[in-house]
Amino acid sequence: MSSLAHGLTPVLQIGKSGLTPELSEAVNETFNCRELVKLSVLNNCLDDPRELAEALGGRTRSEVVRVVGRKIVLFRQDKDKPIIKLPRQ
Repeated sequence: MSSLAHGLTPVLQIGKSGLTPELSEAVNETFNCRELVKLSVLNNCLDDPRELAEALGGRTRSEVVRVVGRKIVLFRQDKDKPIIKLPRQ
C-alpha cells in the first residue's frame, strides 16, 4: 500500500497548532473523496510525526500506512465503493 502512496502529493499540512479538531475534520472530509491521504508535518510543528499519525488515525478511524520523516500516510477503505483491494488475512 505504501507504494500506492509514494506518488501522492500531501493534501493537508499540520502546522504549529498541531492536531486540532478542525484538522481531524478536514482529514475525515478528505476520506470522502479518497482512501489514501498524505499529510505533511511542517517544521514549525513541534509534535512528533509518529505520535500525530497514531492520534489522527484514532480520531478518523483510519490506519497509519507509514510515517517517513515528516510525511504521514493514512488509509480508510470506502465501505460503499472500495477502490483499493486489501488481501485477505
